[in-house]
Amino acid sequence: MSAPPVLSPFATSALIDIPFKMSSPAAPAIRTVDKEGKEITTVGFQRFGFDCEVPLDVVRALYLRPHYVITAPTSNDATELDTREDEQHARFTQGLSAYQSKSIFHPETQSISYTTLSRFPPVKLLPPSNRKRVLVTGGAGFVGSHLVDRLMLLGHEVTVIDNFFTGSKTSVSHWVGHPNFELVRHDVVEPFMIECDQIYHLACPASPPHYQFNAVKTVKTSFMGTLNMLGLAKRTRARFLISSTSEVYGDPEVHPQHEDYWGHVNPIGPRACYDEGKRVAETLTYGFHRQDGVDVRVARIFNTYGPRMNPYDGRVVSNFIVQALRGEDITVYGDGKQTRSFQYIHDLVDGLIALMNSGETRPVNIGNGDEFTILEFAELVRDIVARVQTEDGEPPKRRVQIIHGPMPTDDPQKRRPDTTRAKKELDWQPRWTVAMGLEEMVRYYKAKMAEGSL
Repeated sequence: MSAPPVLSPFATSALIDIPFKMSSPAAPAIRTVDKEGKEITTVGFQRFGFDCEVPLDVVRALYLRPHYVITAPTSNDATELDTREDEQHARFTQGLSAYQSKSIFHPETQSISYTTLSRFPPVKLLPPSNRKRVLVTGGAGFVGSHLVDRLMLLGHEVTVIDNFFTGSKTSVSHWVGHPNFELVRHDVVEPFMIECDQIYHLACPASPPHYQFNAVKTVKTSFMGTLNMLGLAKRTRARFLISSTSEVYGDPEVHPQHEDYWGHVNPIGPRACYDEGKRVAETLTYGFHRQDGVDVRVARIFNTYGPRMNPYDGRVVSNFIVQALRGEDITVYGDGKQTRSFQYIHDLVDGLIALMNSGETRPVNIGNGDEFTILEFAELVRDIVARVQTEDGEPPKRRVQIIHGPMPTDDPQKRRPDTTRAKKELDWQPRWTVAMGLEEMVRYYKAKMAEGSL
């Protein structure tokens, strides 16, 4: 008698006997292709003895989950409404609706009734020797929540600490109650004790309006928070990764920026609380590394965008998309000739996990080398928003125009990473095109607007 087939923990619902209503199988999937034109079906990789590969559909169903809800019927006949919503939902869940919440939106009162997931998504069942105890500071934020999703799906034990200044419980609420997950409201400027194997230290406001709101608090978070987490890593002998930033290069005089460049930073400007805060955090990190032998990793993150990014955080991607979706003119600061490079969130998470599990202790740039002027980027966003709206049967009423505003103080003129070290030491490079990532983010914000939460 042959042995029964072994199913992947990420098998689709068609292979799992689950007594829940499945999404419509006829719903067309969103096809995503990489820079080489190959279809992206998974995110992650198997490298450095660490498997972080998961199906894209599973990950996508998690971060789009809170934004497709059942609308409370205004009449007795809700069959047509349910069918339409199921078809729209199925475009993103692709057979994973058994793991979706059924929150109810009441349009007449602009209120929503939240519920938990029907059941948790399947996670890998790892032997204790392979299961990591991972602490993620700032894990309820934009980057942290995507990292948490990946680590949870991989079967690791994840603890998130966050003070929710910029993070949100809803970004990780789909894991609350899972035996591998714990969420703690805590500010990293205060000591925190736990047993762990790896620490991803992501806690710090990252957008200018947020980190300039309380400059002293920002510096304190960078210094005291990093000091406390390094102390914890020293005590538990955990591997420590800090999310640094391209802002350590300031307004660079070297282009593109490589890791050996020391930067050109104004230490007393309005952005200094973040720039210098991250620079001193790196200093602390290497102080513990040299003095106490703490196993450290430093990721210098360049501009990143994706679903769950706060639409009001003042960053260029979210600003442009929200303005275009609302039919408002897109505001470009200055003449728009300043340049930026943008990477999609899945590429960043791949890079962070690769760095954490590699043997590289030097700083590593994690970013996309595709460089745009801000004006070119605004035009790209405008075109993608118009195309998505037209495909969904809601063509824009007018062509959005691009207007110009005054340039912010100390705004860098050029920003593009030299990722040679990441390619060589981590075998990592971005897979997502800027256009593909933007389209997914446009659909995310469009769905939030449809449900009344944006």
